[in-house]
Amino acid sequence: MAEVATFLVGVRQALTVKVRIEAWSQRSGQAPSPGQLEASLRSQCCLESKQWRPVNSRVTEDLIRRNAEHNDCVIFSLEELSLHQQEIERLEHIDKWCRDLKILYLQNNLIGKIENVSKLKKLEYLNLALNNIEKIENLEGCEVLTKLDLTVNFIGELSSVKSLTHNIHLKELFLMGNPCADFDGYRQFVVATLQQLKWLDGKEIDRSERIQALQNYSVIEQQIRDQEKAYHLRRAQEKEEALRKLAEHCENEGKKRRSSPGFDGLPYPDTHATPPSTLESKGHVQVPEIQEAHDTKRLNESEDDLEFWNKPSVFTPESRLETLRHMEKQRKEQEKLSEKKKGVKPPRTLITESGKALNVNEPKLDFFLKDDEKHNQIILDLAVYRYMDTSLIEVDVQPMYVRVMVKGKPFQLVLPAEVKPDSSSAKRSQTTGHLVISMPKVEEVITGSRRTPKSVKTTSDGSREQTHTRTRV
Repeated sequence: MAEVATFLVGVRQALTVKVRIEAWSQRSGQAPSPGQLEASLRSQCCLESKQWRPVNSRVTEDLIRRNAEHNDCVIFSLEELSLHQQEIERLEHIDKWCRDLKILYLQNNLIGKIENVSKLKKLEYLNLALNNIEKIENLEGCEVLTKLDLTVNFIGELSSVKSLTHNIHLKELFLMGNPCADFDGYRQFVVATLQQLKWLDGKEIDRSERIQALQNYSVIEQQIRDQEKAYHLRRAQEKEEALRKLAEHCENEGKKRRSSPGFDGLPYPDTHATPPSTLESKGHVQVPEIQEAHDTKRLNESEDDLEFWNKPSVFTPESRLETLRHMEKQRKEQEKLSEKKKGVKPPRTLITESGKALNVNEPKLDFFLKDDEKHNQIILDLAVYRYMDTSLIEVDVQPMYVRVMVKGKPFQLVLPAEVKPDSSSAKRSQTTGHLVISMPKVEEVITGSRRTPKSVKTTSDGSREQTHTRTRV
């Protein structure tokens, strides 16, 4: 089955697969084979690297709390938990932290074994569709389990369903899309083994079907055992082939690294010398040879990616992991490329080399500057966001300018008169949230018998003009 992992890893919900299988069953009267399922998914699924999340692989307390918002992030009393499509590779901690769970969604992960759920005594529905499970086990402790979904896994040991005989309340079981679903006598074996079942793969089990399955049970059981042996031999070969490919891949990657020791993929003979790209980057100009090398590298990566997706692959747990690792690698390379394109933003110039302060309004806030002659002070009303935490605001008053850092972004304003930084005060308005900074002016300068306040401008006709500003720098 070529590259079915490519399509299964990106399926958002196991229910999508289930609906397609049930629709197929209604048309043809039987469940589709894995090959037919692959073709059906191929027509619907389109995978792109940007759709993938970073690999999580572990069940952590933080992960559970982030998915427990419907329960006020309280995890010990959770009754329903959804951890689908989190790239979880192992089940752990859930049976200790969430013992009241009744519904647990774990579809579309990379879980290879059913474990650490036996203490979930209240669990009624467990969804493990689209994972890497190869055997049904460790569910005996789930005493009230009613529904179990194992759609599209890698269960080839069909006799492991016998472990579910202890789950006397189990009514629904989904095994379609597994290798064991292709065994001759698959349905009859399951129906005869699990007599408490009412539904199998979405199809109701009637009384006559169960009686017939029980009558032929001994013959069917032997057939199942023979098919299991053949499957185990095939899986052993697949695992051996997967290990061989992994070793070959690691060797090829090592050769690529050794052949490209330079920073930009070019072999520099002197490792202590500055690469050409570093010298040219100062002037924001690239040497044509370096640009050509970058283009060649991107072309090679594109060809490698195309080769990976076009390479025939057997549908195995190893191929699913390989697909995920490849897409994770592509995502990281894309992020690195984006970071290089963004570059480092130069810091904002607030004070010139000559010592002159500049007007800056990086947070783009409205403000009002008032010259209060009555109280001999300058008042700055800065319209910061009403619900912003005051700890995110820093105020710095200097004799000739005032600077306010709002969430790290500078607001700086040159003052019309010299003020006293030590006597200045800042407070937030309780109604609007605005920041109000009061800055007392330095005492008036006395020249001869005439006193002129520094904050008042004199126009050409001798009249005085008071400064009022309401604008955005």
